[in-house]
Amino acid sequence: MTGQAPDAAIIERLARAALARIPEPFQGYLVDIVLVIEDFADDETLDAMGIEDPFDLTGLYRGRPVGEKSAWDGVTMPDEIHLYRRPLLDEWVHTGVTLESLVNHVVVHEVGHHFGLSDDDMHALEDSAE
Repeated sequence: MTGQAPDAAIIERLARAALARIPEPFQGYLVDIVLVIEDFADDETLDAMGIEDPFDLTGLYRGRPVGEKSAWDGVTMPDEIHLYRRPLLDEWVHTGVTLESLVNHVVVHEVGHHFGLSDDDMHALEDSAE
């Protein structure tokens, strides 16, 4: 069927490809990250972030940055990158960038949070991943 919006499987495939393009030495720290594709962030997440419009959040990193982890942490939940399909599709339509580029941008930004990187560091990482 043509004319249908890309589904979660397509977004996930693009996100996994973006993760695979992250260069070393970062790549080795990404093997345990869980990728979650949802239509929208849940109300609890939006409220916690002070976001009223669910279309304003395209991605989210949940976890502790690599530099804050310790062998003494004990059992913890895996780090997660959440991508929100409907806001991504909305931004894709409104910006005219390719969906692949948009998903790559959001994934790299969330990976940056995983490493505790600044926005400038994230832009440099994104440039090297394209």
